[in-house]
Amino acid sequence: MEMLLLYFVLFFPGVSAFPMIGASMEVITFSLVRELGRTITYTIPSFALLWYIISDKKGFEALVEQKPVLRDFIPFAAGLPGLAIIGIGISFLVTLLPAGGMLTPPPKIDSPADMAGYTVMVITCLGTGYLEESFFRFYLLSKFEDHFPHPLFGIILSSIMFSACHMYEGPWGIINSTLAGIFLSILFIKYRSLNGIAWAHAAYNILVYVSGNFI
Repeated sequence: MEMLLLYFVLFFPGVSAFPMIGASMEVITFSLVRELGRTITYTIPSFALLWYIISDKKGFEALVEQKPVLRDFIPFAAGLPGLAIIGIGISFLVTLLPAGGMLTPPPKIDSPADMAGYTVMVITCLGTGYLEESFFRFYLLSKFEDHFPHPLFGIILSSIMFSACHMYEGPWGIINSTLAGIFLSILFIKYRSLNGIAWAHAAYNILVYVSGNFI
């Protein structure tokens, strides 16, 4: 029950602000004020609440134990190229299908306009990466391991829940986030590194924003 309450409280208020599956959302514009406000009023409080609960309401002891170490660079080095390959593969498949079909293309992500925007964008991507990986991989997978005999069940369930938070990106976005969720889950189970997969997640999101200058 706790995991479901956290899931809906932390993630679905944000999802409801975007169009649902099938809505024609062609461009997600970058707004410095919106992104900074979202980080301050949503990402940071949500991250603090999640880790307070993970620490069993004894402060943030569990978070302190996750301080970065050198081995975190291994899942990061594997995670970023893997996420990029998944994203590029999905983008390639989009170009192969005729326009106007049921699988509408994902929205284009606008890049920031100046250095202040890029600074906020990096902060936002890091915050999102740490929040989502803390919940969907570190917290959820650990919970599922206590209830299911095989890690495959946890990987599938957590990836489905992860993809549901990306409904505003349309069908291709859901496919992309499902594959990315499975990949990140496997990396986490193998290396048990929150920092590594959070860095990879954040770096991939940064690449998506930066690519808006070239697409």
